[in-house]
Amino acid sequence: MWSGRFRQPLDSAFERWQRSFEFDRRLLSHELAASGAHARALKDAGILSSSELISIMQGLQKIGDHALASPEFLEDDDAEDVHHFVEKKLVSFIGDTGYKLHSGRSRNEQIATDLRLYVRASIDQLQLDLAEWLEVFVTRAEQAGSSAMPAYTHLQRAEPVLVSHWLLAYVEMFLRDADRLGDCRKRLNLCPLGSGAVAGTTLSLDRRGMAKDLGFDRTTANSIDATSDRDFVLELVNVLSLIALHLSRWAEEMILFSTQEYGFVQLPEAFSTGSSAMPQKMNADLLELTRGKASRVIGNATALLVALKGLPLAYNKDLQETQEPLFQSAETVLALLPLVTKWMRSVEFNYEHMQEAAQTGFMNAWAAATYLVQRGVPFRQGHEQIGKAVRLALEKGCELQDLPLEELQKLNPAFDQAFYACLNLQSVLAIHDVPGGTAPSRVKHAIADAKKRVAAIRENVHANA
Repeated sequence: MWSGRFRQPLDSAFERWQRSFEFDRRLLSHELAASGAHARALKDAGILSSSELISIMQGLQKIGDHALASPEFLEDDDAEDVHHFVEKKLVSFIGDTGYKLHSGRSRNEQIATDLRLYVRASIDQLQLDLAEWLEVFVTRAEQAGSSAMPAYTHLQRAEPVLVSHWLLAYVEMFLRDADRLGDCRKRLNLCPLGSGAVAGTTLSLDRRGMAKDLGFDRTTANSIDATSDRDFVLELVNVLSLIALHLSRWAEEMILFSTQEYGFVQLPEAFSTGSSAMPQKMNADLLELTRGKASRVIGNATALLVALKGLPLAYNKDLQETQEPLFQSAETVLALLPLVTKWMRSVEFNYEHMQEAAQTGFMNAWAAATYLVQRGVPFRQGHEQIGKAVRLALEKGCELQDLPLEELQKLNPAFDQAFYACLNLQSVLAIHDVPGGTAPSRVKHAIADAKKRVAAIRENVHANA
């Protein structure tokens, strides 16, 4: 594509080493779409005749059809990159007219455009996958009903919560990820076509028309920035690293809760493996691999930062190194989400055991302190007195509600018979009656709100289609 300037051929080992077609072939559909938009702009600018445009569009269609019909079609030992591959195949299909397609454009703008199209398509699919993932959580939250479980701080039992409230915590986590994806999509949806190599195309091409043709909101504002910008790649991989991080936290908790020590979760056999040595084992392999793959995605975000941090404007070959971290991260998370969704849909919760665990370990202590506060006792004093009551119960081997009233009144005369009613599980849950709290009425409202927010994700994707 650029051999006219050179007298000697490239070193054969270097030539093979510097190719990117092995991984950027993923961009073929986007390269074909962008090439079609460029061809139509060339026709409007008078560079291509109507018959030449038809020939080029038919050739591009033929390349796409062959690629879909036969994976072997993409096996090309001579193609340097996806752009070179398309030009080669186009010329082989339609003759020298295929060489006209590159008029007024550069591979620098081509790859910038292809990557934006790839990232945009990935975001749309990720949004749909996240919506399905979230719908499972909302459904499981509804199914949990009034079941309770311990909530933990510092991995110590803290307070009882509804199981549905715990599940909705993950909904909030992944809704933030969906919002981040939407923000990233808005910023990336600008069309670099017409930017040329660095200074803008040398032909009078309709940049706005090409942008509209490809579904972009508008054109990029500066040709230097357009050809060297990879912020959108970095943004997506950073969002993917957060999604992977959140999946890893979820996986870790499910691993813990599936152990005999917790016993809250029964692992789905379809997503678990056994031991080659110990016949009794059931291992949470899907969860463990989810947790492990998060490190790869997070590492890719770091690799991108380092690759970009020292690059002067505009395009540098280093930018080729931003592609594999992007592809690997997107494909990792896109592969994970359907699998974890199936896992979450099929997992069984031991509601009975969770409910039992929610009623032991003095998790009603804050409610007990609140009882004193409502009787005019300053919180710090009430906190201390309930702490003494807990210590007394530990010595007796019982729970707070099992302590005799006369012993409680020695700590504070404000204690009366009503104290015991405030310590049962239903009362402890109900006392958290604030927006975002675990009171049943609040959780019911939160489930309804979550349904609307998840539905909005799908609506936005379909609106952008």
